[in-house]
Amino acid sequence: MAHAIWSGAINFGLVTIPVKLFSAVRTNDLRFNFLHKKDEGRIFNERHCSVCDEKVEYADLVRGYEYEKGHYVTVSDDDLKAVRPEATQSVQIVEFVDLEQINPMYFDTPYYLEPEKKGRHAYALLRDALIDSGKVAIASVVIRSREHLAAVKPNGAALVLELMHFNDELVEQSGFDFPALNEKVADAEKKVAKLLIDTMSVEQFDPEQFHDKYKEDVLAMIEARANGEQIETHEVHRPAATNVVNLMDVLQRSLAQSKSRRGAPQSDADADETESKPAKKGAARKKTTVAKPKRKKKAA
Repeated sequence: MAHAIWSGAINFGLVTIPVKLFSAVRTNDLRFNFLHKKDEGRIFNERHCSVCDEKVEYADLVRGYEYEKGHYVTVSDDDLKAVRPEATQSVQIVEFVDLEQINPMYFDTPYYLEPEKKGRHAYALLRDALIDSGKVAIASVVIRSREHLAAVKPNGAALVLELMHFNDELVEQSGFDFPALNEKVADAEKKVAKLLIDTMSVEQFDPEQFHDKYKEDVLAMIEARANGEQIETHEVHRPAATNVVNLMDVLQRSLAQSKSRRGAPQSDADADETESKPAKKGAARKKTTVAKPKRKKKAA
């Protein structure tokens, strides 16, 4: 059974809905340890002072903020408590807005809001009202001594609290060299691109058909290495960027390939559009074999 991060309440006007907060995602990252290459001994990180070069115990550490190069202000736990936001244990709704008005880049981490027994009716009321109105609630919440901006959104039968980035946390787009929105794009290229999108479109997103293939391959490689088996490695070839000159040719070949995969019938017009030169064969992958590791003999 999952453990609640905290128990609190959703404040919706004068309505108070007691809830528990649960994480809605889990981390499945592979974790590795650093070892000494010579004897595979485990490596541990130790704390050393840059001034006296002595090993420092955890109890002797203090926090410091570098306000200038090489100059720090030390901050104690009491200092942080003095300016820490009040842990009200509440999701304070401040406004409602249409979901499409929020840039998806603001959304960060989702959590489930589970109602307490005495708050189930009010919980269902808020959820259904959000569904019918097509809006989401914007709220403030304190989690682990930090104040967050958040959105309360219906997700099936659940209400989800999704933490959001503050505006100053997002990097401005002006610092990058993106093509302008009025960049000249040929109508013929746009037409074929839209046809390609149509042939690759699905009625409903099915997340179960996607999985972490890299993680699966790494685990299979580790298992093979542990069993002393041979491992095939492949030289990775990075695809070259599509040149402007042959962009239409690549789009047409992509469209034909997509239709053939889906078994979609081609009209005469489509056949004319997708007619192109045969694709060049990619360079063959080089295979190398990793020698079977020698097992160390156990001491008698």
